[in-house]
Amino acid sequence: MTWASRRRTIYASGVTLFFLIVLGVPLAIWWYQPANCTDGEMNGAETDVDRGGNCPLLDERTLIPHAIQWARAFPVRDGTWSAVAYVENPNDQGGVAAVPYRFKLYDDRNIIVAEREGTTYIMPGAVTPIYEGGISTGNRSVARAYFEFAAPLVWERMSDRSRAVDVTGKAVSDADSMPRVTAFAENTEVSDAKNVEFVSVIFDPAGNAIAASSTVLPLLKAGERANLVFTWPDPYIRAVGRVDVIPLRAPVLNTANNSFF
Repeated sequence: MTWASRRRTIYASGVTLFFLIVLGVPLAIWWYQPANCTDGEMNGAETDVDRGGNCPLLDERTLIPHAIQWARAFPVRDGTWSAVAYVENPNDQGGVAAVPYRFKLYDDRNIIVAEREGTTYIMPGAVTPIYEGGISTGNRSVARAYFEFAAPLVWERMSDRSRAVDVTGKAVSDADSMPRVTAFAENTEVSDAKNVEFVSVIFDPAGNAIAASSTVLPLLKAGERANLVFTWPDPYIRAVGRVDVIPLRAPVLNTANNSFF
């Protein structure tokens, strides 16, 4: 090979190397996409496509199953009923932001006398009471209530804000005339809590729900302690064995551990 040929070869190799560096490196970077929670593939620590691992969306197959503990309807007055369902979610880090639901109320002949739909969230690691009031049945009696979710549940990595609200001092009075439940709610957070709903359910000594009501505090300031009052127009049908007063706050996405690896 002559010197001129070697020179042309060296020049061509240099030009080729230059274009490989200038074009090849960006192309390689563009071609290679690191695993993430929105790439439509099951990779990294995921246990399903874009679910599980540290992704915001959770793989329901890896969760402890939730359960609808019970659903009940309670007469209020003049053909009006309320209905409550308890949804138990044992997963401390997983919740549902929003899901539609449906109550169906049946008479003793198993005929639907009323239906009510709504949307709820499911709090992580807690029982979420779902309450509906003012359900008109046209003066027909209700023998049983049925509760169901009207769409698949989408489980996400969430934090339960309701734990920051402490409920203490529950007391029942005038149970044989116009029952009244009182309690105290305290916001233990350093920020204000807005529109906090509280659901109170009364149980007899055998653990059967016999009455329910709800109230909302529009504002519970940081560190504030407020009074809660629940009332009913008629006496309870049985003696009181237990009183639940459960705060309800929409869960929020937990972004603390959302790095993919």
